[in-house]
Amino acid sequence: MRKSLFFLALLAASLAPAQTAKRPMTFEDLQAVKRLGETAVSPDGKWLAYSVTTVNLDQNTKTTEWWLQAIFPSSGSGGEPFKLAVTQPGDSGVDFSADGRRILLLSSRSGSQQIWLASFDPATGATGNAFPVAPADAPFQLTHNTVEPENAKWSANGKFIVFSAQVYPDCPAFTEADGSEGSVADRCNADRDRAAAASKVKAQVFTHLLYRHWNHYTGEKRSHLFIVTLDSPSKQTLLWRDLTPNDPHDVPPFSLGGGGGFAISPDSRELAFTENPDEEQATSISARIYTLDLTNPAAKPVAVSNSAGGNFNPAYSPDGKYLAWRSEARAGYEADKFRLFLYDRAAKTIKDILAEARLVGGTPLYFDRWVDEFIWSDMHDILFTAGDRGQEWIINIELLGGGLAVIGRGAEFSSLHETHPRGQEFGSIVVSEMKVDRPSEVVSLSMSGSWRSCGSCGTSQMDHLSMSSRATSPESITHLNDALLSQLDLPAMEPFWFTAADKTKLQGFVIRPPAFDPAKKYPLKFLIHGGPQGAWGDAWSYRWNAELFAANGYVVVMINPRGSTGYGQAVVDGVNGDWGGKPFTDLITGLDYAEQHYPFIDKTRECALGASYGGYMANWILGHTTRFRCIVSHDGMFNAESAFGSTEEDWFNQWEFKGNPWDYYGKPDAENPFRKWSPSLYAKNFKTPTLVIHGQLDYRLDVSEGFQLFDTLQLLKVPSKMLYFPDEGHWVLKPQNSRLWYKTVNDWVDQWTKPRD
Repeated sequence: MRKSLFFLALLAASLAPAQTAKRPMTFEDLQAVKRLGETAVSPDGKWLAYSVTTVNLDQNTKTTEWWLQAIFPSSGSGGEPFKLAVTQPGDSGVDFSADGRRILLLSSRSGSQQIWLASFDPATGATGNAFPVAPADAPFQLTHNTVEPENAKWSANGKFIVFSAQVYPDCPAFTEADGSEGSVADRCNADRDRAAAASKVKAQVFTHLLYRHWNHYTGEKRSHLFIVTLDSPSKQTLLWRDLTPNDPHDVPPFSLGGGGGFAISPDSRELAFTENPDEEQATSISARIYTLDLTNPAAKPVAVSNSAGGNFNPAYSPDGKYLAWRSEARAGYEADKFRLFLYDRAAKTIKDILAEARLVGGTPLYFDRWVDEFIWSDMHDILFTAGDRGQEWIINIELLGGGLAVIGRGAEFSSLHETHPRGQEFGSIVVSEMKVDRPSEVVSLSMSGSWRSCGSCGTSQMDHLSMSSRATSPESITHLNDALLSQLDLPAMEPFWFTAADKTKLQGFVIRPPAFDPAKKYPLKFLIHGGPQGAWGDAWSYRWNAELFAANGYVVVMINPRGSTGYGQAVVDGVNGDWGGKPFTDLITGLDYAEQHYPFIDKTRECALGASYGGYMANWILGHTTRFRCIVSHDGMFNAESAFGSTEEDWFNQWEFKGNPWDYYGKPDAENPFRKWSPSLYAKNFKTPTLVIHGQLDYRLDVSEGFQLFDTLQLLKVPSKMLYFPDEGHWVLKPQNSRLWYKTVNDWVDQWTKPRD
């Protein structure tokens, strides 16, 4: 009997389906990932609306759709998602009204982007027409003017919407008396657009700087803020008004972080917004915070910030007593420490609320990291994210008690929302979370955990802070890519620390290849981050995906040298005026450490790859060491003097190179940072095979930088190749262009580092 049972068990095991072995990720897998985009949470904390972008590689397209999902259904976990019925592919900007019974969205279904409204049932998630008109199951088109709204937000009372839009500032302003479709202001903007489109002459005349930015020419239009008033929920009477009429500046100014750059007070009587008032925008980052009385059409904006640096992201406290924003101290420095400022609206006083010591477990702590994103938690608490040592932390600050506590860490977090489920004493945070081996998903973090204090903590202030917590483990709400990720071998990222030449402690990361065998030796891809004020960390990427770089049999090493964020402002400032100095030695020292401590690295087969500042550093490495078998330089600075004259962000080079090139004429190269740190002047040392990549539409670092580098390499007979994109800017975004980019880069690295038959 025992023998029969044994054979039955053996037979069952042989018939059971074999567990599928995980495989390395391919480029097609990367493009198959569903990409989480915008998120919005209903005021009752019950519903999550989110956009998902899918890529069709064959058609070279990206399609965005909106989904709706219950956050806390009765089962205790996230509910099943379903399409947000009133949306169409390509819609954006979904925002819930304060009463939770309407949503707005931005859609181009009528031929141009306009604001559409829909009803929303908080009980079921059902949507329909916001007004009693047919068809009942479709949204209602609110705006019809020539201007195309962006960044639309509801007022708290639900009676109006504020948005930004591009207009000609010298056209008559939209007013409540003359702001509807077909008005004088509307006709002026429409006529100018039609004339420009019909003209057979496409020449432009420039009379000011910042005439182009990143990947487009700015033209004559400027972003303005508008208000559109709903006379009543049951009528379609609209009153338009330009809140920044005839302003020659962009309001809000351009921001890589996106967002509207404005906030509406809880009583719906005031608007706070960001504007840079300086006449020469190309040399200034001094954006200020202004407030505007919305009850008085004749009111003028009032400046409330007093910092010489940039001031961004205003947000009112729920009781309206305070206005908070992110602020930088130093004019002209776009990578200064982002502080959290609090403005008392009654007393008209401003305070840096993290400048003074905050209590952590009863111990005072001075917080020295950037405030990346924040929201008001309740009347006297603020939640904010801060980068630290390759991770993003979510931290709670008590304005009255003075304490700090960690709510979440161990990943990259963004798009914070707080919810207060009915019947629960503590709220939860709904947030986008990603890791280097996991693309973004929405998770919830409960704040119901008990407070912990550290007692005796380590020497790092962030280690001290990490011991004071009320966080619980995140619970997944969305599961966009579970099926795909279950098939892929995505190795974990391992951090390591090393000591720089001046004894500064710095961090690096290593990723092993899939199916790793410690007995083997592997070639290495050495990735160099951009910025230079940026950082590698526990984050997924579609442009420089570390897992994909490792997938074809490579060890990936990433170093955060001087200039990197997440280690205190002194480390960030360490790159200023020293581009090829300490950052270069930091990178080499970090790589030396990795070679010594990870014996599976074949140090005879290494390739250095970088983009933006990483491309600059790749060019600098080209002239200062021959230790690498190959180099990949993407959109990097080659000639510092020519790059100064061809970029549109003059404030950046003026800060990083301590002035203008003509300030140093007649001085020795050693005293001229534009020549001292210019890779072009070290061309006589170029010997390493180099792949050059650049996009025609990159106006941040002009394509001429790539052409100059390739020209130099060819004349010097250094093995080289150039990949040129006529339709890409600073980043390669089109799916098939991205496929060509990855193939060209990986083939180049393989050519010089893989053993030949």
